Amino acid sequence: MKYDHILVRYGELTLKQNNRKMFVNQLRSNVRQALIPLKGYEVKANRDRMYIEIDDNVDVDEMINRVTNVYGVRSASPVVKLEKTMDAVYEQAVAFSQTFNAGDTFKIEVKRSDKNFEFDTFQIQRQVGGAVLKANENLTVDVKNPDHAIKVEVRLDAIYMYDTIVKGVGGLPVGTGGKTLLMLSGGIDSPVAGMEVMRRGVTIEAIHFHSPPFTSEKAKEKVIELTKIMASRVGPIKLHIVPFTEVQKQIHKVVHERYTMTSTRRMMMRIADKVVHQIEADAIVNGENLGQVASQTLKSMYAINNVTSTPVLRPLLTLDKDEIVEKARAIGTFETSIQPFEDCCTIFTPKNPVTEPQFDKVVQYESVYNFDEMIDRAVDNIETLEIDKDYDVNKDEKADWMSDLF
Repeated sequence: MKYDHILVRYGELTLKQNNRKMFVNQLRSNVRQALIPLKGYEVKANRDRMYIEIDDNVDVDEMINRVTNVYGVRSASPVVKLEKTMDAVYEQAVAFSQTFNAGDTFKIEVKRSDKNFEFDTFQIQRQVGGAVLKANENLTVDVKNPDHAIKVEVRLDAIYMYDTIVKGVGGLPVGTGGKTLLMLSGGIDSPVAGMEVMRRGVTIEAIHFHSPPFTSEKAKEKVIELTKIMASRVGPIKLHIVPFTEVQKQIHKVVHERYTMTSTRRMMMRIADKVVHQIEADAIVNGENLGQVASQTLKSMYAINNVTSTPVLRPLLTLDKDEIVEKARAIGTFETSIQPFEDCCTIFTPKNPVTEPQFDKVVQYESVYNFDEMIDRAVDNIETLEIDKDYDVNKDEKADWMSDLF
């Protein structure tokens, strides 16, 4: 079947009123970004629908796949645009039906937004169905559970016909919900958390804590790869890589072993808080899941959060691990996340970390050393990369701050 347009249906944008134009414009921009580097198309959007006019040589399946992975898209269909005559509708419906198998069932579905069109919905269904039956003796009508549904939309500008609807990811267009800073560890949870907030229209930048020589270059490359996977859906993402070795070594010198994990997370949060203000973001995002590990109990979260007044979003807080893994597989990060390159949290995990830390104790342990200058130094030496789906991890030389550590 030769299609000449792709019809894109909006998700929650239909609930917007006064600011719908802003949402539609952002979605159109995101769709164009997703279609790079494809050729032979033109994107047009109005208040209710988006239409992508395509040339004959366009790979329709690839374009549909790219479009339906854009947040804010509810579904998409390859369609044929017709003149507003019944003869054109009959001819195209018969062409669709000739791709069906003998013995298949079908029905005609009609949406008639142009109420001035000369035939009403029932008349169109009956007459188009009759034309298909006349041309195909081996097909029958089944209005309840057909093998195929030929869909006819009578709109003001034209009539559109299609027989396939591909579900999209839904949500809101990225870029309509403010900016956040994602704490990206390299594990399964944090990339999923990032994608979940982006699904609500939020833009992210990511921050990763790197502790060479305790964490390897492979661990850093793993995080870059995870960022590339996320960027393939939403466009370029800035990744801030923090030199954390000095801070982490000092924590293990002055803090009681059972409290080192709590203190490590607090220092990360202090650094993240500074970066949030530098990049003018509105919140911090992490992949914490209530009760999953020692640092993710309510008392741990209270002790860790106490160092910042910035809102901390935890989109995975109440999910089961199986649900998180399923989401990771769906977005394509799972196989990368399970690569055996440890991050700075896992390599220094104490044998028996405290699960319900007393806030006054962790403050007391940290008070024997002034971490302020060390934290400022880490922030000043952050390596910032702009990662897109084609980023080559081998193109950049090792950051200067890494060589200074040895």
